[in-house]
Amino acid sequence: MFNPGRGLAIISTSIPWLRCVPSWIENVVVKSFIARNKVKNFTVVADAAMISTDNIEALEENGIHYIVGARLGNLPNDLIAQIDKNILREDGKSIRMKTDKGYLICSYSCARYRKDKYEMEKQIEKAKYIVSHPSKNKKLKFTQSQGQHIQINQKLIDKTQKMLGIKGYYTNLEESVADNKTIIERYHELYKIEQAFRIAKSDLQTRPIFHYKEEPIKLHILICFMALAVSKHIELQTNVSIKKFIHACKKITDARLKNKLTGKEIRLRTNLTPEISGILQKLSLLT
Repeated sequence: MFNPGRGLAIISTSIPWLRCVPSWIENVVVKSFIARNKVKNFTVVADAAMISTDNIEALEENGIHYIVGARLGNLPNDLIAQIDKNILREDGKSIRMKTDKGYLICSYSCARYRKDKYEMEKQIEKAKYIVSHPSKNKKLKFTQSQGQHIQINQKLIDKTQKMLGIKGYYTNLEESVADNKTIIERYHELYKIEQAFRIAKSDLQTRPIFHYKEEPIKLHILICFMALAVSKHIELQTNVSIKKFIHACKKITDARLKNKLTGKEIRLRTNLTPEISGILQKLSLLT
């Protein structure tokens, strides 16, 4: 799986295997990988921020498939009406339709409906409060300006209600190659890349980078990338998050005592906790 916005490729177990400079489709690393391995079908999976006419044209020109999140709120009213009319509002149900950005796949989820409905109602309450208290003069999602007055944007509310519980995805993969369920499953695997970057930035402290020259920065990123690969291996082997692993390891400390008279040095180490012993055993490091 490759996410161009992040510049990171991972295998299905979330272990990273390629770190490159993020520059969308013109990335020479991606192109060289496709050529070197003679990949016939390469698919980019990205979030909704990546969708644009230019990006889609670049993908098509390079013969690369894509699965990209769709921002349903930006769709024209006639397409929203078509989705509202055709989609069956049952868990897991989906539809596919042809658009200028490829196939648009829309799926429905009851859990997403409850979440969307709750958020919409909360935003509507805030909008009503602003309308009834004009002195606040704050622009919100479901408000609109009418001269010098703020009023409820009922058209937007109606439009949002039609999309409650529905998530959209764009792809240029034919249904005979990947059905709707497969497209949705592959898109949802994006969380693995997001999770990898959260680990790298927080637990492994990739940032901030206190280097200014290119070579030290590359070395810093390389060390963090290697640490990320090792951390994922530890998580897979032990079923313990890297955060808990680091916390447990910090409990094992060494002390160095030096006798000033004899010059001898004694090293003392705390006993291994049952938690650490279990982890080391799973990693085959217990001697």
